[in-house]
Amino acid sequence: MRNLLRIASDRWSTQHRPSADRRRMLTGSALLLAFAFALPVVTWADGVDRGDEKRWVGAWTASPQAPEPPFVGATPAQFDNETIRQIVHTSIGGNTVRVRFSNEFGITPLVIGAARVGLHSSGAQVIASTDRALTFGGRTSVTIPAGAPALSDPVSLDVPALSNLVVSIYLPQPTVARSFHSLGRQTTYISPPGDYTTLPVLPVASTTQSWFFLSGITVKAPKRSAAIVTLGDSITDGFASTVDANRRWPNLLAARLQARPQFRHLAVLNHGISGNRTTFDLIGPNALARFDRDVLTAPGARFVIVLEGINNIGIPGAFGLSQQVVTADDIIASYQQLIARAKEQGLTIFGGTLTPFEGTIFPGYFTPEGEAKRQAVNHWIRTSGAFDGVIDFDKAIRDPAHPTRMLPAYDSGDHLHPNDAGYQAMANAVDLALFRDSDD
Repeated sequence: MRNLLRIASDRWSTQHRPSADRRRMLTGSALLLAFAFALPVVTWADGVDRGDEKRWVGAWTASPQAPEPPFVGATPAQFDNETIRQIVHTSIGGNTVRVRFSNEFGITPLVIGAARVGLHSSGAQVIASTDRALTFGGRTSVTIPAGAPALSDPVSLDVPALSNLVVSIYLPQPTVARSFHSLGRQTTYISPPGDYTTLPVLPVASTTQSWFFLSGITVKAPKRSAAIVTLGDSITDGFASTVDANRRWPNLLAARLQARPQFRHLAVLNHGISGNRTTFDLIGPNALARFDRDVLTAPGARFVIVLEGINNIGIPGAFGLSQQVVTADDIIASYQQLIARAKEQGLTIFGGTLTPFEGTIFPGYFTPEGEAKRQAVNHWIRTSGAFDGVIDFDKAIRDPAHPTRMLPAYDSGDHLHPNDAGYQAMANAVDLALFRDSDD
């Protein structure tokens, strides 16, 4: 830098020969220039660790849906002056938390009188030392307009990966449960009348297994962190998995990632809705309709795994919806739309093969024609090259001796949904090498 100053000074002296005052001004300007050039060098030389930068990444999600029939799981129709305590299981951890609530299917404003978050102890109990009040723009209550979500202010809380969080909300007014997630496979605790959000142990009047008005947990995580979004139906939602055990295949995939240091920066977000289809609505908005909300805007989303389509095949026969019968090409066309929309936003998208369902106990769901559609769809997923990669869930859990059926050891008993061991086999079928470029 001193050489630069000397060259600049010599040039001015030779060509212009300014006065002494002018020379002093030029010298001062050159020094300022030198200081400006030196700033980045000093910053990096001082060892500033850009790896300390943080970003918001989803740690847990549940897709909101309206309580349209047929219901999957019991759902209270209304709350009034009650406290709800809900338990959720994180994938990655962080030291700052935000909670996302949903009134997206409400037709009137949703009033949350108080809300808190903390680490779970057991049952309806929160670890008192971790319990934090949630605020919304500094306010301790929030009114969420019909059709809208709400995001809490950040709160400092050390959240370990693969841990259980407690979210408590008080609903002071008569409130119809219109925005919820039907199949939680997790006990939700409902109090007698009153605001009990601050109590470590909630008095319990009733329980259910749905989540209400709660749709996401985000954490501040290292900048390299990213999310894998799993988009699917009941098999992704965890139907028939053990309640309160977090044995859905996305949970088990998250546990595999956390067991490998090179993948611990990856979250897994479960956006399965039981009964969901890629095109028609019945239970939850169809996958094409909810893709922007659940996938493209998911905090930190980088990868997508799609496992959806079996209900496109089975539901029309099971519910007598002959006008909604689809072909294999119709299902493939819906995948092509999901692929195009994911790639437009720079996401990497993987296709999961549809799992076996012959012998299912649901009348009208399985037919030989439906099986032919499943085989055609799986052939396309495996061979078209349209997805960025393939996860062969079908191969992972089918019976080698009878490939159109699920292996008995993996069957929950309804011949459609896996049990805990089957979900583990599905999680094991995901090649973690698919996510190696997440450090780029």
